[in-house]
Amino acid sequence: MIKNPHIVKKFEDELTRDQGDPDYPAALRIFTGLWEMGRSLGMLPLKDPLDGIETDIRLARILNSCSKTSLPE
Repeated sequence: MIKNPHIVKKFEDELTRDQGDPDYPAALRIFTGLWEMGRSLGMLPLKDPLDGIETDIRLARILNSCSKTSLPE
């Protein structure tokens, strides 16, 4: 969980401004590196990909209902 998302957002904005959006091969290298890091930490691949799906669905329903009712028309 990211504790300071504004710091991450600032970093991403500065990186994109300095280097531009990554091309496909660069994005694939980033993804592969992150996947390998997850594997080395024992987090990937998931033992049961559907574990906790009920909680995710419940949370999505709550968030979707809030966004529909709280937006001004």
